[in-house]
Amino acid sequence: MSTVPPHRPRGSGDGWVELPDGRRFWGLAGASGLLAVTPENAVLLQHRVPWSHFGGTWGLPGGARNVGESAVDGALREAREETGIDTAVLRPRFAVRLDMDVWTYTTIAADAPSALPIAVSDPESTALEWVPLDAVDELPLHPGFADAWPHLKALLAVRRALVVDVANVVGSRPDGWWKDRAGAAARLLEAVARRAERGFPVEGEGALPVVAHWPEVVAVLEGEARPAAAAAPEPVTAVAASGSGDDEIVAQTVALTARGRQVRVVTADRRLADRVRAAGAVEVLGPSRLLEQLD
Repeated sequence: MSTVPPHRPRGSGDGWVELPDGRRFWGLAGASGLLAVTPENAVLLQHRVPWSHFGGTWGLPGGARNVGESAVDGALREAREETGIDTAVLRPRFAVRLDMDVWTYTTIAADAPSALPIAVSDPESTALEWVPLDAVDELPLHPGFADAWPHLKALLAVRRALVVDVANVVGSRPDGWWKDRAGAAARLLEAVARRAERGFPVEGEGALPVVAHWPEVVAVLEGEARPAAAAAPEPVTAVAASGSGDDEIVAQTVALTARGRQVRVVTADRRLADRVRAAGAVEVLGPSRLLEQLD
């Protein structure tokens, strides 16, 4: 069995890791794969060449991470190399990790705007297909992917949203925000956007825990902070409340819930917390929960 794909440069993470029980896994720094899904609920699968590990089965495009490379960057790089997919238009949604102490495999689920063009672009695949979710089980699957698929499929049915009460979060820290409310709000939006790009870390449970989420983020601004909404960085959607900020937060919660989102609201306002729960929010988080994840 070849240990490196033919005609492909060796990466810094290429190599086998052997577990105490004799099982071997590819990727000295771990591995990651991409679970791309379309709005029509089709996922991108790769038919593995016979010479590869568990050759002849279907699984996710992916492979060994380079040393120092993040799981997201590794999954996107491997997908580009193996399928030619335009990863720039993908939007990560969640990450799950199989942790075997000396080796990890991270699956990055990402939304694709459509069934993007793909082509077998390296020797590791014999075919690539956008496969409907309900047809995946009909294929001969890579054993690791087969074990993970029921969990991954269930997670794909859930979409998260985070609504931020900007005034409440900014006001939770005595950093001089009262001198420049718009400036303080803008700094918070920038920090939230940086975290939203990287993903919000999660301490999941179970054999295949969720370790990060990329929720749809809506930040509501009111009063003197409203001008900051115009320059909010992506991927944050900033809403300048025309009246009460609390009313706008409730309205956003209602709208997101109607679109099938699991909504979490960041606020320390108890009355508002009661209102958003009644409007469909699944959880209310205090400002400190958000701030401790920002840089």
